[in-house]
Amino acid sequence: MTDWTQLNFESSFVDRLTGDHEGANRPRQVPDVMFSRVQPTPVRAPRLLAWSDALAAQLNLARPTADSESAIQVLAGNALAPGMKPYAARYGGHQFGHWAGQLGDGRAIGLGELRSASGERWELQLKGAGPTPYSRFADGRAVLRSSLREFVCSEAMHALGVPTTRALSLVATGDEVIRDMFYDGHPEAEPGAIVCRVAPSFIRFGNFEIHAALSEQARLRELVHYVIEQYYPEHFAYDPAKGAVGSPIMYANWFKEICSRTAHLIAHWMRVGFVHGVMNTDNMSILGLTIDYGPYGWLEGYDPQWTPNTTDAQGRRYAFGNQPQMGLWNLARLANALQSLVPDESLLQAGLEEYRSVFRLEYRRLLARKLGLTQLEEASDDAWLADLFELLAATETDYTLFFRQLAYADQDPEPLREALYREQDLDGELLTRWQAWLAARRQRCERQTPDVAERVAMMNRINPIYVPRNYLAQQVIESATRGDIEPLTRWLQVLSQPYEIQAGCEAYAAKRPEWARHKPGCSALSCSS
Repeated sequence: MTDWTQLNFESSFVDRLTGDHEGANRPRQVPDVMFSRVQPTPVRAPRLLAWSDALAAQLNLARPTADSESAIQVLAGNALAPGMKPYAARYGGHQFGHWAGQLGDGRAIGLGELRSASGERWELQLKGAGPTPYSRFADGRAVLRSSLREFVCSEAMHALGVPTTRALSLVATGDEVIRDMFYDGHPEAEPGAIVCRVAPSFIRFGNFEIHAALSEQARLRELVHYVIEQYYPEHFAYDPAKGAVGSPIMYANWFKEICSRTAHLIAHWMRVGFVHGVMNTDNMSILGLTIDYGPYGWLEGYDPQWTPNTTDAQGRRYAFGNQPQMGLWNLARLANALQSLVPDESLLQAGLEEYRSVFRLEYRRLLARKLGLTQLEEASDDAWLADLFELLAATETDYTLFFRQLAYADQDPEPLREALYREQDLDGELLTRWQAWLAARRQRCERQTPDVAERVAMMNRINPIYVPRNYLAQQVIESATRGDIEPLTRWLQVLSQPYEIQAGCEAYAAKRPEWARHKPGCSALSCSS
């Protein structure tokens, strides 16, 4: 493992792209650039709360052994390692369907890039490291509750096999941050924290939208070429089928690949019951990763119209069942931003059709495996699936536990009681309906996956037993706020193996208790962080 004092960071984003080098961390409009050079704002008393050993091993980084170590100072924004050129990215975005103009990294500061032993490039970014030119009226800080949630979910999603940004460290700052958690005029002091996020890139749809919206054509082309060359090199080399470098067909084929990656991503969200909560275009990764863990949530009782975001409570734009359509809507906004590079709209429309096709195929592939099948192919499958989701909603069924227990309910619905929030729902007419649905499933399984043991093993590899449930996150946050991080450490260990039953960990798989149904932080959250 490499000590932080021996690291040498690269900064391709800063070195290769046009930026603002004024260095003033004051809110302002910054036209015709892709980033602003900034410095993190030091904190009073940094303390390491959580560390991803798995990610650190991938980056060949040594775990800090004391809060006084140079690594902690870097991860808290108090110092820089060799080669770091900190910056805040400039971007715009459509927020809840409306163009919001210049946004940018208001509390995130990129530090630079490291290469792993295998040669992969990873960027490190501090979230909550102080104000930038894009902070608008905010302070650039983050509170412990949101920072802990981001750290946990980033690493849990990776373990679940969902494309995601990662989290290396969670550091308490020793400073208080004032936040109005419920937007009700009662701000309170909360403990501050900083997450070190890690990804190949944090570029999102909004990075391109801002240049298109303000007719910054040279910057748009510059950014597109940088992203293709760095992250989609297969589209950069000349290929008669893909077009020459800089040709509309090359841009269009690159856009089609983004659409495909986004389709795969959202299919996996639907697989595990994840609800992003704020799918604005500035929160959509150009690499098809889950990015910006704000007011996210996990389906407990199945409800396609559930949203974890209090800001979205009225319109439910980003509810669980709307995520596939919102992915398409966001990609259409990206297509609009690229239109000056691809004048033939049919080429961009082909990318959107690719999204529709790939999402349908990938979601049905994943759903088939969740149900214990190799594929969904019969003419009656759509009606059979509709019956399933109607039953899940009618009986308030825990999404995660249902699919986990389904492996053991071939002929008898009794194992499904564990997934019900009201066990008495599995009686009467609903019991009859469940028996009919299970009988139809059994017939399909006998044709496609007749070996019961193999089928159960397949289902248990795709249906997790442990996910970052909302109420568990709130309990861990409350403990960490009191200074006890042992519950966080233990929970992270459990979430690192989400498909394996772990002895003594039954509480981490239990459905939401009744006391948590409406408790703040357990059912819905605001964007306040």
